[in-house]
Amino acid sequence: MNPVFKNTLAVIIGLFVGSVANMSIILMSSSVIPAPHGADVTTIEGLKATMHLFEPKHFIFPFVAHALGTFAGAAVTALIAANNKMRLALAIGAFFLLGGIVNVCTLPSPIWYNVIDLLFAYLPMAYLGKKLVTSEE
Repeated sequence: MNPVFKNTLAVIIGLFVGSVANMSIILMSSSVIPAPHGADVTTIEGLKATMHLFEPKHFIFPFVAHALGTFAGAAVTALIAANNKMRLALAIGAFFLLGGIVNVCTLPSPIWYNVIDLLFAYLPMAYLGKKLVTSEE
């Protein structure tokens, strides 16, 4: 298979897998740690209006979702890619980091959470995802 095509397919599949993993964790999070009483978590506007009700425990699953989604997407990309596995895995991390930056700019999350999320959930997890699934490059 053409390496450019294979790498493009690897990135598309990695983005899909990472997004599905992220959303799966987010969707199941409320069954483990329920949203605060009166919080509307179904819309961005609802989240903005009720974010002040959230306690530190409510930020555990969003962080885990961002980290594991990025990890899964980068790992799958590294497994499928023909070459440049680290670059492509980090590209997945950068894509999800961009989403995290948009999230930080959109939602009034606490500063401590924003720093932890942006520094540890994206590029480090993409790097780790690639390193754990392949020893190449």
